[in-house]
Amino acid sequence: MSMAPVLANPAKMIARGAPHIIRNDEELAVYTDALFKLSALENPSSDEIEAAELLTMLIERYEAEYYPVPQADPISVVRYLIEKGKLSQRDLIPQFGSESAVSMFLSGQRNLSLEQIRKLSARFKLSTDVFILKPVGAGAGAD
Repeated sequence: MSMAPVLANPAKMIARGAPHIIRNDEELAVYTDALFKLSALENPSSDEIEAAELLTMLIERYEAEYYPVPQADPISVVRYLIEKGKLSQRDLIPQFGSESAVSMFLSGQRNLSLEQIRKLSARFKLSTDVFILKPVGAGAGAD
């Protein structure tokens, strides 16, 4: 299928309700709801898959602009999780092996081991990436 007829009048497509750039939180909520519904389909058609990809791109663009996630070092992440979960260092012994290992990590004397990263990731249901220290300048697009 040629793309020329499909995109002959993009403004008319948007006027008829085609997805467009998200401008506010209300639109974000509508697009997110639509994406959840598409994601729940057991056997989505190729058009539904493409719609989900488009909605994902639009949602990610809006969230990156209005709700950026700051980079944090692993110590700050663990301190935040302890505070928000109303935990003590003792509560993290299963992930660290001992209370002294928790203390040494939180004081910057020791880095996380791969096993500790896996256990923290599983406990808090977060990507392992949040527990890995990134070198300075290693953001998106850095080579």
